[in-house]
Amino acid sequence: MATRRHPLARLESRIPDCEACPSLREYCASVAETKRRAYADCTYWGRPVPGFGDHDARILIVGLAPAAHGANRTGRMFTGDRSGDFLFAALHRTGFANQAEATDRDDGLVLRGVYIAAALRCAPPANRPTPAQLDACRPFLVREFDLLRPRVVLCLGGIAWGAALGVLRARGTPIPVPRPRFGHGASVDLAGLHLLGSYHVSQQNTFTGRLTPPMLDAILERARARAATG
Repeated sequence: MATRRHPLARLESRIPDCEACPSLREYCASVAETKRRAYADCTYWGRPVPGFGDHDARILIVGLAPAAHGANRTGRMFTGDRSGDFLFAALHRTGFANQAEATDRDDGLVLRGVYIAAALRCAPPANRPTPAQLDACRPFLVREFDLLRPRVVLCLGGIAWGAALGVLRARGTPIPVPRPRFGHGASVDLAGLHLLGSYHVSQQNTFTGRLTPPMLDAILERARARAATG
């Protein structure tokens, strides 16, 4: 007897077919065709990238967007680039992942207690999404909020922070004025949900020491503690 797929699994299967932003689809496909020399032998994903992780997670991690030669290549968020190397090493150290490496969709990585999504599901040129692109992609994040019902949303960077607030606004949650400001360690409780900020795991932060492994580990432990208390 066939078992019903989890609603998140159904959402994950639909996201790669999204055509809301033709210019982004064209850009991702172009990157997949030209490739980077180091990945010349790889078959790129080249489509919108779905979220992934524990479907019963109480912590939702929101990133910016797939990297052109990272998730746009591998088809899994934060997989196959330096940002992901930093993030998954931290998730492994803090017990949220079974391994520290993330190279491809079949590498055996399993997440426990966290689900990873993004403000934008296509790799944007220069890694800079436009407001219109973020607006078009918001329904996916809204649906993930609805299905997961997370207790904690960990936002990696200011764009993810803004996207999470946009989702809450779309769901009818009153947003304080002035709007809660992003910062590393920033936090706010809104409608039973704890919003937590961290600098993004991009190389411009991790290579310069603006974000260090202990700093990210501490944020992840804060997220765990808050998710446990509700």
